[in-house]
Amino acid sequence: MALVTTAEVCDSNPQLIVSGELRALQPIFQIYGRRQVFSGPIVTLKLFEDNGLVRSFLEEKGNGRVLVIDGGGSLRCAVLGGNPVVQAQNNGWAGIVVNGCIRDVDEINGCDIGVRALSSHPMKANKKGIGEKHVPITIAGTRICDGEWLYADTDGILVSRTELSV
Repeated sequence: MALVTTAEVCDSNPQLIVSGELRALQPIFQIYGRRQVFSGPIVTLKLFEDNGLVRSFLEEKGNGRVLVIDGGGSLRCAVLGGNPVVQAQNNGWAGIVVNGCIRDVDEINGCDIGVRALSSHPMKANKKGIGEKHVPITIAGTRICDGEWLYADTDGILVSRTELSV
């Protein structure tokens, strides 16, 4: 989806919006990272104040995928930091969306990857590895499933059941 904005996608696909095949996340995310526009197939992860599973995901080859982390909306600690984001960038992930907090913002903002999160927080999360992989999650008023497609730019974040060709 080169050079097509999320607004244009919405304007061009009212039938997909009505059917629920195309959904917009509520505008609650801050923009981090050098890549303000990104898209790709979604991989989901559900956790709460524990980031042990995050690193194992980002150690894999990303192949242009987007990791969507439901951190339960916690604002008490960061579930993503600079080192895993550098690793994600180097392994070819397109982006990471976090329903929670991140830290090491200056380091993340230097990375060529798209990151969205609720906010930043200096405290780190637990590393017990507790969480669920590849499960349906609901964040920002939207149900998101593994294998769906995410499109993000400075206007917002869209999720589609299938890859969009515009």
